[in-house]
Amino acid sequence: MRTKMLWTLPRRWKPQANGGMSKLKTLVGRLIEHDVEFVVVGAFASTMHGVTLGTRDVDICCPFTPGNLLKLQAALTDLHPVHRLTPKRLPLELTRERCRGLKNLYLETDLGVLDCLSEVLGVGNAATVKKQSVVIDLSFGKCRVLGLDALIKAKRAMNRPRDREAIAQLQAIRARKQPG
Repeated sequence: MRTKMLWTLPRRWKPQANGGMSKLKTLVGRLIEHDVEFVVVGAFASTMHGVTLGTRDVDICCPFTPGNLLKLQAALTDLHPVHRLTPKRLPLELTRERCRGLKNLYLETDLGVLDCLSEVLGVGNAATVKKQSVVIDLSFGKCRVLGLDALIKAKRAMNRPRDREAIAQLQAIRARKQPG
């Protein structure tokens, strides 16, 4: 299923210092450019569907195969990616061997935070997430984004205050899109 969406910022969205949303879009564009297989999930996906809550990171779900992770690394190399949850903030230095056994990567780059997940709570693994995604045409390429129903499931499973607020907006967006 293809959805044509114009990339516009929601009216209530407050810009971050240093063009935060623009940098996040650039980050996604680099993944597309390097042919990384991924689906945008989380708050950034909500924003792409029209939710007015801002975000400071990009969450993606992707297959954690060595080939895909090495493409991800190539897309980020000149952005100085580091593992943001390690005490020493170690640089991202993947090899085929180091890719084995990875489940998630929590990275900080010069363009912002990128969280790479092998599964989404409430939805499933990367293959299931891909099946429940839609393709959106963006100014910088085609991008898979978690579909509305699956995004609502994921937000319900997380059940944080900001997720509950996003659910209300996502449900309103879904209701407006339904015929009748």
